[in-house]
Amino acid sequence: MAVSGLREAHAHIFAHGRALDMVDLSACRSSGEMIDALCERASRPGDILAHGARPEAWSDARWPTIEQIERVAGGRVLAAWCFDYHALIASRAALTAAGLREDSPDPPGGILGREPDGSLSGVVYENAASMVWHAVPEPDADERRRCVKRSVEALSALGYVEVHDLKAPTWLGPALAELCQERSQGHFVLWPLLDNLDEVMATRGAWESGRVRLGGAKIFVDGTLNSRTAWMLHPFINGRREHPCGTPMMTSGQIEAAVRRCDEVGVPLAAHAIGDGAVRAVLDAIEKVRPRTAGFRIEHCEVIDEGDVPRFAELGVIASVQPCHLLYDIEALRRGLPGRLDRVMPLRDLIDSGLQPGVGLIFGSDVPIVRADAGDSIQAAVHRRRAEMGVEEAVGAGQAIGEDEAWACFRG
Repeated sequence: MAVSGLREAHAHIFAHGRALDMVDLSACRSSGEMIDALCERASRPGDILAHGARPEAWSDARWPTIEQIERVAGGRVLAAWCFDYHALIASRAALTAAGLREDSPDPPGGILGREPDGSLSGVVYENAASMVWHAVPEPDADERRRCVKRSVEALSALGYVEVHDLKAPTWLGPALAELCQERSQGHFVLWPLLDNLDEVMATRGAWESGRVRLGGAKIFVDGTLNSRTAWMLHPFINGRREHPCGTPMMTSGQIEAAVRRCDEVGVPLAAHAIGDGAVRAVLDAIEKVRPRTAGFRIEHCEVIDEGDVPRFAELGVIASVQPCHLLYDIEALRRGLPGRLDRVMPLRDLIDSGLQPGVGLIFGSDVPIVRADAGDSIQAAVHRRRAEMGVEEAVGAGQAIGEDEAWACFRG
């Protein structure tokens, strides 16, 4: 579905362009189908990179074994992302390139998946997944520009005239400024990681314009629902023994320091917070600091405790939500949080508490995590289920909003 004049409030431009060249696993229905898709790519030389796997939704609800991955990889680097980009499965060559061995401890903020006998399963989560991915050679400058151009063209074709990049690499501003000299349309708002904010602010004078600008900085407070690393107030039914309530990526003190840092330099903060525990921690930090800078955002907000809903409007915090994720998370939600489904993306409550669609409540896709078609978020926000599902299968039906309200969240 292509509709003009839309704002994509949460995208990853370079990663989207790069993903267009990777093996797409989104249509796989089992670990066996995933292996078949990887085998087709393995017939060509080079690293084997893939994305879009959804083990929680598969018939066997599991990743392939590392032995199956090894047979495909044949000694090469293989890295295949879960669709949420917070977990991946890697070949032994990829694990070794990242410095991960059988006797390696879990890295800070990361988890190494293991078999019952303690051996590595090949599945790695959060910062451990980032370690593996960063060990894969980066595309050169020319290839990066090609990826950015392909991504921008694809998003434009879907009707987006403004795109927010929520983990903008330090080089993305100059690359987009160059691209804007070739294209007459498109506005871009960049949110680099907080660790990179000083570097980006030091160079912004060379690339900022009326079409490309710095939005603020980003932090990651927790993980995701599919990986069961979202920071929850109550345990997952199927949670990990060591992390029953998910995996906080920051302490309360670190979140507060991030809020203060951004406010000091006059830019807002965008905080990745999926679980209700993470959402509350960010709201607590903002309430304590009371920043003078407008535009602080919480990204995703997939589960929000009822008591925290009115705090968004009270504190002037934007809820930046990707309703389309509901379509992909249904199985994981029913398995892990069967008693909390009424708190999943409480869009009706957020609007009724004072958030104006398109201003206090904004929508995006998180592409390439899922596809960027705005129609998917409209389906999820209005019907709370996939199109082929029955009405009785809706998740949190009481939180549905009207179609006009949903479209307004894509326009500022």
